Amino acid sequence: MHPVFTTVYLVGRGQVLTIDSGEDLDRYRWMLKGYLAATEKAEIAVSALTHHHADHSANLRWLRDEFGAEIEVSPAAAPLLGERLPPAGVRFIQDGQEIDVGGGVRLRALYTPGHSADSVSYYIEDEGVLLTGDTVLGSTTTTVSDLADYLASLERLRALPNLRVICPGHGPVIADPGAYLDGYLRHRAEREQQILGALAAGGELTSWQIMERIYTDIDPRLRRAADGNVRSHLAKLEKEGRLKVYEGKRRQRAAGEIAKAESEEHERLDVIRRAAAPSSSRRTRRSPSGKSSPATTWPNRGADGQAAAIASEQPV
Repeated sequence: MHPVFTTVYLVGRGQVLTIDSGEDLDRYRWMLKGYLAATEKAEIAVSALTHHHADHSANLRWLRDEFGAEIEVSPAAAPLLGERLPPAGVRFIQDGQEIDVGGGVRLRALYTPGHSADSVSYYIEDEGVLLTGDTVLGSTTTTVSDLADYLASLERLRALPNLRVICPGHGPVIADPGAYLDGYLRHRAEREQQILGALAAGGELTSWQIMERIYTDIDPRLRRAADGNVRSHLAKLEKEGRLKVYEGKRRQRAAGEIAKAESEEHERLDVIRRAAAPSSSRRTRRSPSGKSSPATTWPNRGADGQAAAIASEQPV
């Protein structure tokens, strides 16, 4: 099921398991209930979560209320989910634990932190099918919160036996998983060399200055995400003792710079509003109080469904 942006996967027949639950949008709930019942003659018995970001977890409570579904999450995800986690029917899944879907289908949960601290992938070894959430994306690289953890996770996935296909949380299915994961690892190694090269050129640099030097053709709207990736590389290098990081001082900006930044921010928000306008009646999100509010802020690390669509042409 891929009703634009975040993909929800179904495993099994009749009483099925979902990988993730999608965004807090009506089209996801329609797909999970009406379309699924009409076309697959199925209902949801279990929903297994890849990570806490809202575009993957927003309907967990609804799945519990609507179907009585059991919710499988990692212990690390629980404090990050807040009110998206239902008060009952939650089971904590452990690294390496198997989930029996019935009909001879079994998934193994694999902790794969890096994109987020609570990232989990699911592997159907008999079929060679790996479901990765945002740890691996189908058309671009992903954002990373802890690079050392992330590289270890990629190596773990690369070593899986019988791996034939990757089903990512965003983008197309990956039919050549070994080469694709090798490309992910190579990309991170190349980024690290670019960062070390920028530092070797001399002088102290901020993460933002490094980002500007190595991401020379990036869409300006992705600079914050790119800076986050630079920071993840710097944190890894610092942990390895290969560089020293100093706390920076906020630079005082001239009035002209402030005015320009405010103008750019206004233009950015205006672009977002105009992009959302054609479907604003459908693109609403519920706050914890139950009131609806328009989704008008630019996606950050916690809104990968939209960010992945923008980032598909420019790997970070």
